[in-house]
This record gives sequence, C-alpha cells and structure tokens, in this order.
Amino acid sequence: MKRKEMTRVSGICMAVCLLLAGCGNKGVETAAATAPAEETVDCDAAYEESGYGWAQEESTVETGGNAEEYSEWTETGYASVYDKPLSTFSADVDTASYSNLRRLIRSGYGIEDLPVGAVRIEEIINYFSYNDLKEPEKEEPFGVTTQIMPCPWNKEAQLLRVGLRTEKIDYDDFPPSNLIFLLDVSGSMYAEDKLPLLQESFAILAENLTEKDRVSIVTYAGDDTIVLEGVSGNRTKEICQALFDLEAGGSTHGSKGIETAYRLAEEYYIEGGNNRVILATDGDLNVGLTSESELEELIAEKKESGVFLSVLGFGGGNIKDNKMETLADKGNGNYAYIDSLKEANKVLVEEMSATLLTVCKDVKFQVEFNPAVVEEYRLIGYENRRLAAKDFEDDTKDAGEIGAGYCMTALYEIVTKEKVNGSGVARDQLKYADFYEDEKEQRGSGEENGGNYMEYEWLTVSIRYKEPEGTESQLLEYPVDYSSYVEEPGEDFLFTAAAAEFGLAAMDSEYKGEASLRHVREILEDLSLDDEYKAEFAELVKELDKN
Repeated sequence: MKRKEMTRVSGICMAVCLLLAGCGNKGVETAAATAPAEETVDCDAAYEESGYGWAQEESTVETGGNAEEYSEWTETGYASVYDKPLSTFSADVDTASYSNLRRLIRSGYGIEDLPVGAVRIEEIINYFSYNDLKEPEKEEPFGVTTQIMPCPWNKEAQLLRVGLRTEKIDYDDFPPSNLIFLLDVSGSMYAEDKLPLLQESFAILAENLTEKDRVSIVTYAGDDTIVLEGVSGNRTKEICQALFDLEAGGSTHGSKGIETAYRLAEEYYIEGGNNRVILATDGDLNVGLTSESELEELIAEKKESGVFLSVLGFGGGNIKDNKMETLADKGNGNYAYIDSLKEANKVLVEEMSATLLTVCKDVKFQVEFNPAVVEEYRLIGYENRRLAAKDFEDDTKDAGEIGAGYCMTALYEIVTKEKVNGSGVARDQLKYADFYEDEKEQRGSGEENGGNYMEYEWLTVSIRYKEPEGTESQLLEYPVDYSSYVEEPGEDFLFTAAAAEFGLAAMDSEYKGEASLRHVREILEDLSLDDEYKAEFAELVKELDKN
C-alpha cells in the first residue's frame, strides 16, 4: 500500500461533515466479525471540494497564558571514570520537546522565556533522521554507529556519538494492528490548535489503514464514551465521520478514559499483532487521577497487558507536558507533540512505522569507560532517563521502546588523558579491571605505561533489549577504540553536534562552555541541509537568535 501524504493545508472538518451527512449510523462490530467490503474514502478529496476549515500547514499558534507544566530535573555534570566507570540510561524515542520548542519560538519566545523543563536535548537530536547511521545487519534488531570528534563548544573535550538505527518496515508488511484512539474532548480542547487539529491528524492516519486493522475510538471529558468499537481499518468513511462528529466540552476525567481504552485493547487483542492505544490530549487532567505519581501507577499497571502506548500532545497555553511525558515513559510508549498538519503527517505517515510499531522494548544502554584513556565524561541530555548501574541487568526494570525505522543518538563529552597510566581502583567485575591498580602500588612505582590512545579501547557500549512480546533481555556489546575518531566529521555528525549545542544554548546550560546560537548558525551554514526538517531547524535557530 502506498501511504497517502498530507496535501491539505486547510481543514476538512466541515467538508467531511457535509459530505457524510445522512450516512448510516455507526454500528458496533466485534473483532471476529467480517467487515463488509467498502470503498475507502479519500479525505483529501473531501477537502479539495470545500473551502472550509482552519488548520495551517505550518505552526503559528500563540501560546496563550502561562499554565503550561514541565517536569523539573537537574542537569548532570561531569563524572570521574575513577569513581564512576559505568554510565547507564534508558532509550528515549520521544520527540515532543523539539516541536513544542518550535511552537514557543515561533510565538516570540526568547532564550530567557523558554521553560527549562521544555528543553530536552536528546529529543531535539532524535527529532531528526541521520542517513549515516548503520543499518542493522542480518538477524540483528538494530545497527550501532560510534564516532568521536573534537567537541565544538568545549576545547578540553571530545564528543562521542552513539547512534542506533532500526530497520524501516513498510506498512504493507506490518502485522495486523489493533488501534484504540483515546481522544480528549474536554472543554480545554476547544481551541483550534487542539480538537480540530486532532481530528484532521487522525483522519490522515485513518486514510492509511487497511482491512487487516481494527480501530476503536474512545473519548473522554467528564465521562468516557465508546464511539467506535473494533471496526475494520478500511471503513474510512465511518472512522472519519466519527472523528468529525466530536465536540469539545466538560471536565477532563482522563484516567477513566485510559481504563476503558485498555479494556478495549485487551478485548480486541491480536496475538502477534500491533496492539496500541493512541492518546491525544493537552494533558490537562483535572478529574480522577491527576498527579504524575497517580498516572504513573495507573499506566505502569496497564502496560503489563502487552499493549503499547503513543501519546500525542496538542495545543498551547495550558499543556501539561510533564503528565504526557510520564504516561509515555511509564506506559511502554512514545510521545510526540503535534503543532501543525505538517507535523501530523511526519509523525503518523512519514514515520508511521517508528511511531506505531515497536520492534524492541526495554532498551537500555550501559557505557563502560576505560580509565586508562578517559578521565571524565558527561552524558548530554537523558536527565530523566538515567538508571542505576545494577538496573542494566535487571529485566524487571522498565526502559524505553524503539519503533521500526527509528534513529536514536546519545552524545557524551569525554575528557581523555595525556598518556595511558593505568590509574584506578581494582574492580574485578569491570571489563577494564586490569587497568585499575592498587593506589599504594601505583604511587610506589611512579611509572607510566607509556602507551597512547591508539593502542587501547576507549570504552564499550553495551545494549540490552527485549523482543516486543519477550520477557528476557538480549545483550549486544560494541567496543570503541581510536578507529572511531573522525578527523573530518560528516554532515550528519556535525548536525547532531549543532542540535546539541542549540539545546545547551537554549537552556543556558551550566555546561554550555562556548556554545552559542551564533556558533550553531555558523555550523549549519556550512552544511547542505537537503532534509526539509533540518533546513527548517536552521531557520528556527535564526528566529530564536533574533527573539
């Protein structure tokens, strides 16, 4: 099936309502029932026949008041390899931070205005695709790329890049999908950049579903309502009508809607299929379970059903980014922010496999640094994804999920030693234990090993993951030595560094060194930027620099 691209730049809401007025009522169908053959409705055609609608292709929405909420976290500084040789963290596939920052910057926010919690550097980096990352080899779930270059904003450090890439799967090759659209229709969703944009976004997704898929729609406001239950994915007319009949009003009893959505997901569960709840909301939950801790407990319980979660954020002024991120992180899910139809098309069509099809779950990284080569290190971003070293081998500890065709990158600033001297403490459980010597013996000898960087491994990247329905993790290890050092970094590595430097400057990081928007612009000016999203990023940097 050729996926349909988003072409309408104005709304189709009124058009579809007019087109479908008088159509048959919305029947309920069980998963075992056979859906009647039905011609798929092209919502683009409905739009082209209409002059109605509101939605713009690009995001220009004002933010409104100051009721937005973001998680608080503390930026992590440098760690000594002598004291802490292991760095452990969970994979993070969210991209919401970047598209939300785009909204804020386009609304006139300057660096001093940006909420610190809104800037998550790993999500800025991972918003983009990188063609230079290795494809997975046969029988492997992902390819891993490691590179090292001088750090652009810290002359005393090197920049380590660890990139992961999964194989992209065409929707024709997807397993059957059991999708539950869980839609917030409370009063806070009335604004044009909320429910109307939500409706058009899900219409784009509906156009790309087939007869092998099942779709249910659950809405919640003061109460929850099952609008559609288990209909075939090729019944586009019925799905679109249900979407565009929705109206916003009432309070926000999100936890009740979550309960109902997961009950339906389990009822229509497809063994070996893609079972997923897609939650669309501004996160402003004000009835039922409303705190982050309560939501975390609820969603952690629901994830045990084997159902995955995607969270799509909408709107501004009162969005609760902290709650949406919590739901995604604790619910075996991902979190994206939709600020325009263009972004909806990116998330739900162009990157459909990455958004909707999990290929690895509970993905954890552990980097062990060789104390003979590396003195200090700092993981950039991932502040709310850090794990204890012992959690790496604990299969009961939750971690991140990665979809098909996804690119994920982690960056470290690392400070190397002048010479290899083998300093450290004896730690037999570590790979580089031989490089640790008794402190007294070292002081007594006064000798240096005399080697150099090129003779030793710098570090080892270890990755644990589970199959989507698995319970036991698999381990892969990737040693990194001087051969990963690149004298002339490629454009994707340079862009990754520029994205990180942008984040450091935007949050006015304590560890930004010489990072500045002007320097980011200089890096980007030397790149081809043939990717439309990367070219857009360059314009966004200029805009923030002027705000």
